[in-house]
Amino acid sequence: MTTLNGRRRTLLAGGALLAAGLAGALFWRHGTRAGTDFEPPFEDICIVPPTRVSTPHPYDPASGLAMHEARPVPAEARCPVCGMYPARFPRWAAQIIFTDGSAHFFDSPVDLFMFLAEPGRFDASHSAEDAAALYVANFEDGSWLDARTAVFVIEARVRGPMRGPDLPAFASTAAAQAFIAAQGGRALHFTDIDPAVVGSLRDANHGHHTH
Repeated sequence: MTTLNGRRRTLLAGGALLAAGLAGALFWRHGTRAGTDFEPPFEDICIVPPTRVSTPHPYDPASGLAMHEARPVPAEARCPVCGMYPARFPRWAAQIIFTDGSAHFFDSPVDLFMFLAEPGRFDASHSAEDAAALYVANFEDGSWLDARTAVFVIEARVRGPMRGPDLPAFASTAAAQAFIAAQGGRALHFTDIDPAVVGSLRDANHGHHTH
């Protein structure tokens, strides 16, 4: 009996060490910014951000891009609203570039509009007035569009990165209407996306989370 108890204690201790190691690895994996070889995990559906307030990505003068020009989404970038990895969703991604050249990246237009509605909730150092440029991905080819001139589709059958209703963006009304003919929904312009629209999309995508 003594031998069995000893073996049981050894197994329990080993299991505890293994669990602690796995927890530490997951914390490191999700809580840090990695290098260029970073590959986001597949289970990244609405990961809660590591902190309540996110730090924007600084402008890199060596990039060759103008300070307020749309830039590629870094593989390690986390959406400040939901914590997902926008680089995994090139036809949905969005970005905001501030007057100082720093930027936040979002996995979809819904989270961009949520950020604009309450910027201080996600970034203590910037306000909506600091936005120099807003970009959304063209749902057709992933190219960047000025969010203020893009045409969005709401209430389509297509689900966004968070597996809920979203706002796929298009370069023209004709492109949006062609999409609507296949997937349903209706077209909206930037100024049509008011607090009521943002609130309904927020509740549909984030209502089951506390962040």
